[in-house]
Amino acid sequence: MVPLVRSFLAPNPGPLTLDGTRSYLVGDDPVAIIDPGPRIESHISALAEAVRPASEIVILLTHAHDDHAAASARLAHRTGGSVHGPGGDHDLGDGQVIATSVGDLVAVATPGHARRHFCFHHPDTASIFVGDLIMGKGDTTWTGEYLGAVADYLRSLDRLDALAPRTLHPAHGPPIPDAAATIARFRAHRLERIEQVRRAVATGHAGAPAIARHVYGPLPPKIRTMAEAGVDAILDYLSGAE
Repeated sequence: MVPLVRSFLAPNPGPLTLDGTRSYLVGDDPVAIIDPGPRIESHISALAEAVRPASEIVILLTHAHDDHAAASARLAHRTGGSVHGPGGDHDLGDGQVIATSVGDLVAVATPGHARRHFCFHHPDTASIFVGDLIMGKGDTTWTGEYLGAVADYLRSLDRLDALAPRTLHPAHGPPIPDAAATIARFRAHRLERIEQVRRAVATGHAGAPAIARHVYGPLPPKIRTMAEAGVDAILDYLSGAE
């Protein structure tokens, strides 16, 4: 018997991807492949082989970052599947239903980590495939891609919470069985970061680089650039809250 959900870990570990990108297969025929991952041939081949018996294949993208979506065109060519979601050949709408052999998936628009980001809700098991909105370890994800990201992110956490999931399946890190507590923890961390930036501004720190140094301390160059973008997004959020 084919498991309800199968997980395939791409060999792309790193500070931003944790142990790598997890691609999820939901059902067998029809089957949905959520986040085909980076363009690494061994990973693409493993996914293609896993869905080889299926006659109906849909490839779903939570968002268009390369570590989630770069394999999509190659995998679609290998399998005959169609690609849906940000950066794919077919767009997704909030509330759109995708059929699988083990019940429907429902697309939930959840911007914040990226301007266009979707989670996929599987109501039959009260589980949600959360992409990068929530990570499988720690209590934070990046919210600095665009101005408005922080407000979007907080609203997206509220949307997840309202669905009352039991389990979260992140793209990075292991499945999360305590969904409500995890959503609350990520929300609390984001609110604390907002407060840290507010206090930094109140005590005379100006500009994202100076505030990031004050809040985060020393960081490697790439992470520092992302932290500064995150601070800019928080400053934008605070300007709208005044």
